[in-house]
Amino acid sequence: MIAKRIIPCLDIAHGKVVKGVRFEGVKEVDDPITLSKRYSDEGADELVFYDIMASVENRSLFLDVVSKVALEINIPFMVGGGIRTLEDMHACLKAGADKISVNSAAIDNPSLIQQGAQRFGSQCIVLSMDVLVEENGFARVMKKGGREATDLEAFAWARKGIELGAGEIVLNVINQDGTKEGFDISLTSAFAKEFNVPIIASGGAGNAQHMADVLQAGADAALAASIFHFKEVSIQEVKDYSRKVGCIIR
Repeated sequence: MIAKRIIPCLDIAHGKVVKGVRFEGVKEVDDPITLSKRYSDEGADELVFYDIMASVENRSLFLDVVSKVALEINIPFMVGGGIRTLEDMHACLKAGADKISVNSAAIDNPSLIQQGAQRFGSQCIVLSMDVLVEENGFARVMKKGGREATDLEAFAWARKGIELGAGEIVLNVINQDGTKEGFDISLTSAFAKEFNVPIIASGGAGNAQHMADVLQAGADAALAASIFHFKEVSIQEVKDYSRKVGCIIR
């Protein structure tokens, strides 16, 4: 069995790490380089960086941050936000990123997934999905940092992304994002059963048990932001608890 991963997520806006609730009320947290080094030292398995304003502001990605992070840490990290072309992907990987996350640009141009996978390998291309579960149960894919609705249904879009070459999926459920009330276990479990690529669960981590619960439900990795940023729980505490309840953790 492949060991599960614990992944801190750093949302970047204008060069600073920020955090909100359900993508609203965003507040500044810290410097991304400082946080990255802290998480690497504390035993994070990977890091995820999202430039949450790049798609909204229609600008290029934050390569200066990427290159500085690469010099400071010795664990893999994924970068997303403002990646619209193969050239963007190449620039990001050249700056030191290990994986590329595509979201809004892939919705507008699905062939971007295929092009990236063919050139850099599926292991480099991650389909990040912001999903809003509506009252009728429809899992709607959102774009532009959760601000704009699409007609896409989550399972159908994930299936297409995998067919095009995405090697991993980040499933971020907007309903839970920043609430600290726990992950959407039902949707995450259904994704894990349906698809044969790793699923990174995102949205809702409030404590170590929440992260262990979603890993036990089938997620290959659990992603969190607030609880790590504000030192409400440590990465080691999450790993210790997860092992205690039977998860195989890196």
